[in-house]
Amino acid sequence: MAIIKTDQEIQALREGGAILAQLVAMTTEAVQPGMTTNDLDALFVEGLKKFDGAEASFLGYREYPKSICTSINSQVVHGIPGSTVLKEGDIIGVDCGVRYKGMCTDMARTVSVGTVVRAEVEQLIAVTKQSLQEAIAVMQPGNTLGDIGSAVQTYVEQHGYSVVRALVGHGVGQHVHEEPNVPNYGRKGTGLELQAGMVLAIEPMVNIGKYEVVFEEDGWTVSTIDGTLSAHFEDTIAILPSGPEVLTHYS
Repeated sequence: MAIIKTDQEIQALREGGAILAQLVAMTTEAVQPGMTTNDLDALFVEGLKKFDGAEASFLGYREYPKSICTSINSQVVHGIPGSTVLKEGDIIGVDCGVRYKGMCTDMARTVSVGTVVRAEVEQLIAVTKQSLQEAIAVMQPGNTLGDIGSAVQTYVEQHGYSVVRALVGHGVGQHVHEEPNVPNYGRKGTGLELQAGMVLAIEPMVNIGKYEVVFEEDGWTVSTIDGTLSAHFEDTIAILPSGPEVLTHYS
């Protein structure tokens, strides 16, 4: 059962989403060769201090030890920041969450490291980014979760990539993860009907190779089964009577 948010809760999510969007922009724009993923985590934490009442919602969630997730190259999601040094030509997904006025928003972006961007990286990032937009476009009251999944899957597979199936998007608001689960694959017209007041974290995870993944020994990091590159984009979206509103929007 989806949790319907009140107008007041959506306003709090809107404010928290604006904070999160600024922090994600700041963190991803700082990415460069020679940095460690711990450096990025520290930058996010320092940035949070500028926003009174904002907290890192990931820190301590199910005992997660850091404030952000940093996933490099074949890592799909949930990479734990540490001493890994970023190199020219790497690809990194930065996934962050903020709790503000008691409400949680969630956002991720994938960027290349350095100034030399390989064509396969540029294409993967572009397709993953656009697949999120394809999903948002169908988030109208009366449509279904299957419409969202179908929009992502169709666009991604048209470009020869695969959509991760072991991990999905989700509801978000009072908690980091809420019902319903939102797969990035599916059939149009199936699944739960979308209603005004739903707030969903939509997060395509797209692999160059196979869609299967492996869960690493640290208990968090998820990687592609075949070692190919993966990209991850995520926004928190409210479904309003007039249609979708991206609460984590930044230009």
